[in-house]
Amino acid sequence: MQKKQEKIYIIQPITRENAEKYRVLQEEAVSLIESAGAAYAGTIYQNVREINAATFIGEGKLQELKERLYGLDEITVLFNGELSPSQTLNISAALDDRKAIDRTTLILDIFAKNAKSSEGKLQVELAQLKYIYPRLKGKGAALSRLGGGVGTRGPGETQLETDRRYIRGRLKYLENRLKETEKRRALQTARRKKTDVKTIALVGYTNTGKSTLLNLLTGTETYVKNELFATLDPTARKLVIDGIEFLLVDTVGFLQDLPHNLIEAFKSTLESALHCDLALIVCDATGEYDMQMQTTLQTLQEMDFSSPYLLVMNKSENVTDFSVFPRESVMISAKERLGIEALKRKILEFFKNDFLFCQLFIPYEKSNEYAKLKPYLYERRTEFTDEGQTIWATVPSRYAKFFNEYISQRNDF
Repeated sequence: MQKKQEKIYIIQPITRENAEKYRVLQEEAVSLIESAGAAYAGTIYQNVREINAATFIGEGKLQELKERLYGLDEITVLFNGELSPSQTLNISAALDDRKAIDRTTLILDIFAKNAKSSEGKLQVELAQLKYIYPRLKGKGAALSRLGGGVGTRGPGETQLETDRRYIRGRLKYLENRLKETEKRRALQTARRKKTDVKTIALVGYTNTGKSTLLNLLTGTETYVKNELFATLDPTARKLVIDGIEFLLVDTVGFLQDLPHNLIEAFKSTLESALHCDLALIVCDATGEYDMQMQTTLQTLQEMDFSSPYLLVMNKSENVTDFSVFPRESVMISAKERLGIEALKRKILEFFKNDFLFCQLFIPYEKSNEYAKLKPYLYERRTEFTDEGQTIWATVPSRYAKFFNEYISQRNDF
């Protein structure tokens, strides 16, 4: 028999901190629910002037929600914010022991669903166990009421009622495994620096089209889906522009109010973005692009990000007024293949001091000497004459001195 789809009802608190963005947060919660494979069942809003220590929102609103849900089976309640362990249990008890989860639990569930690499799975399990650990509190029976479904997926689900000693040991094991992974990643980064391969990272809000852009720029196929956090594990592909090779890396997307412990959990995955030569911050031109940009920059800054970046406004095929966007942004549509050449020009312009675009003339009697130097440049076009060959080339600036005697003309990129 086909398993029934879980339904989730949202409690959306309205506080002083989120008063201007609670609608956006509620819409994101609906998208998160759908990304978790569940169905959206409705929303109840509550103005919170003073937080109730036991249940965050007041007893009256919980009673109203209890009446709304009366007679409805298999409804999970999502509090669209972060709850303490006791608040989660108290809300569940006030709603006749319905399963209650918070925003972090839901995001972790999506992470567990989408993690494919061994490192991604390790990071998800570590984040889940760190979140579950303080919620055990010796109340195995209370936690067992949560049952299956959203919020209980992934490596953490089998040990919810295991004693604290086991979880502490597991946490230590996972942290050591991830430290080993971080060392390997640091060595890979150092190796790329030595070979002078420039790294470009795609970063930004979740579901803004980063993976679609990666596929278009590199001519490859990576997983693309219209849901939040579809890309969890970093994906690296070779990007070639005018003969210059770059490493283009896609990363996990960000979200408003992404809990700090989740950012920390995926810090090693985001190392490629933190140490890139250039970041492309991808925003949705049809959405809250300013909020997306600020959220991305704020999240990166929390991780000591200091690399230069370009703003890329995707999904702009139907935009008619470009004056509302930041002047320095590049307008593209990865889906419709619009603005991609302009983006490539911008990338080359950024790296223009790292490369020399020139014409070389190689007399035939110098062919053997030139053959030894060929690995140090990118040949874009070649013409043969009676005296020798003219080559339009791109030379990394660090190797330009090797070609001084052959340079006949220096060109703009």
